[in-house]
This record gives sequence, structure tokens and C-alpha cells, in this order.
Amino acid sequence: MVLFISLFMMFMAACGNTATSTEEGSTESTNQGESENTDAKVEGTLNFYTSQPDADAAKLVEGFNEKYPDVEVEIFRSGTEEVISKIQAEKLAGDVQADVLLVADAVTFESLKEEDMLAAYESKEAEGIPDEFVDPDGMYYGTKVMTTGIAVNTENVKELPTSWDVLTAEDSKGKIIMPSPLYSGAAAYNLGVLTRQDNFGWEFYEKIQANDVQVTKGNGDVLKGVAGGEKDYGMIVDYLVARAAQEGSPVAFVYPSEGVPVITEPIGIMNGTDNEAAAQSFVDYVLSEEGQELAAELGYSPIREGVEAPEGLKTIEELTVISADMKELYKAREDDKKKFEEMTAQ
Repeated sequence: MVLFISLFMMFMAACGNTATSTEEGSTESTNQGESENTDAKVEGTLNFYTSQPDADAAKLVEGFNEKYPDVEVEIFRSGTEEVISKIQAEKLAGDVQADVLLVADAVTFESLKEEDMLAAYESKEAEGIPDEFVDPDGMYYGTKVMTTGIAVNTENVKELPTSWDVLTAEDSKGKIIMPSPLYSGAAAYNLGVLTRQDNFGWEFYEKIQANDVQVTKGNGDVLKGVAGGEKDYGMIVDYLVARAAQEGSPVAFVYPSEGVPVITEPIGIMNGTDNEAAAQSFVDYVLSEEGQELAAELGYSPIREGVEAPEGLKTIEELTVISADMKELYKAREDDKKKFEEMTAQ
């Protein structure tokens, strides 16, 4: 009987030690980055391709790594068109390196979706994102609200314009700068949207071209041209101007009365990713309240409901949005870019 009791007590002690060990192991795993989407530990390498400015992409990765320190994020950054060209080249080589993609506009993601290059993922954080900015198949999600309007040099221009017409006015000849749709995804989107409006059309771009516009590579170069006083007006995304104004540059952003095109810089997971757990966690972080507050700190209008826009920018509810059918924009994008290239080459 004594022997039986002794064996029983030893068995119970062993069970207690096993339970304690399991609980401690679980706690340790959670602290080191446990995926909230799956049971897999979030670790390894994640290849993040983006058109965001270098500093903003670095801040985003820094915030993600505070939550998931065991993930090494490798960033490839360039203009949207060059990022997509790299992905297409990798596809032809049979080895797409990108795990997560965040670039300018939904039209780009529609093309990737059509080519079956995106992986479906239903993020729990999407509940805070308006339905119109969420792909119904879960292939991509808008991450912010970015409008294109007019940057104005406030030292050269004393009275701010209210209309897009300032870009075609005779007094503005030689004083305008804009990004190229051949490089900038936002510019390509704007081209597609504005040329499909009755009150704009291709005539609008033809008039700008006739007004001796300088076509530069991207939005950053537009800001430099206007902030430096070389040009009075620039066609540009909103956040760059708002950020520069807060830092003391002589610039102001104008929302034209006719309305503005809006891009949402979507994020999506590439089909065949080698690190699904980290990719899903990265998407969740960007869409989360924490990620959206970071976006606002960086000067972007957040897309998540309940997070305030930064000073100088408007929320989606305050905007007059100019839009066009996304499928049509996707199908016509290459033809639009070719037509623009031919127009500017004349």
C-alpha cells in the first residue's frame, strides 16, 4: 500500500511539472511573436515590396517589428510601375520573391488578381475598413486615403486657386510640374480617372501639355519643384504637401472644387508566399488601429474608421471624389499610358 501511494504521488508530481512546463512554453512563445491568425510562430524572413517613401516604409517595418521581433523584413522600394515590373520579371523567372505588396492603387491589384498572383486572406482588422475599400474576395485592402490635388508655392502665388483650371490657364504657362504616369501608380490612376470624365477628358491633359508642363518621375520631384520655387503649381498627392508645410516649406495643398481622384495604397499577400504567417500578421498590423495611428503620425489620412486625419488633410467623408469603373481602368491602363507617352513626345 505504501509503495502504491508513493508511486501515485510521483505520478501526480510529474503531471504537475509537465503542465507548468507547457504553460511556461506557451507564454514564452506568445511573447516572442505568436501569430494571431494561425498557430504558427511568426518568424523568418518577409519580403516587402512597396512604392511608399523609404522613410515611411522603414517606420512601418519598425512598428511591425516591435510586435513581431523575430521577423526580418527585407524592403524593396521603387515607383509602383517599377515594383510591378520587378514582380513580373520574377514571375517569368519562376520565382516571385515578394511576400507582401503595398503600392499606389487598386487598379494595380486588380491586374495582379486577374493573373492569379494574389492570395486570399480575410483579415479580422478589415472590420474597421469601409467596404468600398476592401476587395470582396479578400485579395487586397486599402490602407489609407490619398487624394491628388494641386500643390502651390505660397511665395510665388498670393491667391490660392480653387479649380483644376489653373493648370491650363495662360498665366500658368511654364509654371507647372506633374508626375509621370509611366512611373507613378498614382499618376497612372489619375490619368485613367480624369480622362473618363466629361468635364476633363484627354483634352485636359492636352491643354496641360500645351502649357509647357514639366513631367517628372514621381510625386517627390513635384514637391521639390514647387517647394523650391522653380514651379508655382504641381499635380501631387496630398500628404507630401501637408507634411512639407508643417515642416516650414512655402507650400499649400488645394482640393479643387470639381473634386479629386482618390487612391488607397492597398496591401495584399502574394500567391505562393514562403511565409504566410508573417505575411498575414503584417497585413493585420497595417490595418489595425495601431498601424493606422502610425499612418496618421506619418501624415496620411487613415482609412480605418475612428482614427483621425492629420492636420491639413480631409477625411473621406469630407471629400468630393472623382472616380471611374475599376475594371475599365485596369483594362485600359497600358493603352492610356501609351497615349500619354505619345502625347508628351510630340
